[in-house]
Amino acid sequence: MTLDVVMTARSFDEYRAMFGLTDSDLSRRILDCPAGASGFTCEATDRGSDVTACDVAYFAYDPEGLASVALSETDRGHAYVLGHADHYAWTFFAGPDEHRLARHTAAQQFSADIRRHPGRYVPGRLPSLPFSDASFDLVLSSHLLFSYADTLDAAFHLDTIVELMRVTSHELRIFPLVPVGSSEPYPRLAELLDELRNRNIHCRTANVDYEFQRGATQMLVCHHGPSS
Repeated sequence: MTLDVVMTARSFDEYRAMFGLTDSDLSRRILDCPAGASGFTCEATDRGSDVTACDVAYFAYDPEGLASVALSETDRGHAYVLGHADHYAWTFFAGPDEHRLARHTAAQQFSADIRRHPGRYVPGRLPSLPFSDASFDLVLSSHLLFSYADTLDAAFHLDTIVELMRVTSHELRIFPLVPVGSSEPYPRLAELLDELRNRNIHCRTANVDYEFQRGATQMLVCHHGPSS
């Protein structure tokens, strides 16, 4: 049994680990999509980065409403983790209490930041984003594609990656490659990569120093033209 798509709240430190982000990466123009209720935009911009968050949920609520939804969705996601604790590796988080605290802290950062700086948070519905071509240097996309492979079909995966690549001049990173409730990679990954190659989008898998969902230890890195 999988979980309906959750508006998740992940921290800056979790993003750095999930996506293998370096200081150089953080100096680029970054799009986080879907960003959900992540605290990444808040903390990264406070550190001097240029980050834009984009999510379909931003259509549905004003900043006050999003602040409330962020906490309720965090609790919903945490309840799923508690009910499936054997699906998770308790290394990045020492245990469920630390997981809940980290998620709540990130949601609170998001809530405060979207009230202060609503322009950083742009409504957008994949696979069609409200940005010009090559608006960003680096696009980060977590816990949608591949995670919900039983809900989002192969065409959606393809169209979404093509669209995310349209708005970056350089690179897209997607994490994880493992569906919710599984420890095995997305079963149609090879077929998807062939389709992307036909569109001159070249991708490779890369290990990351992060594991929470068991088996989810790789990201997909995509570039225009030949893979580097």
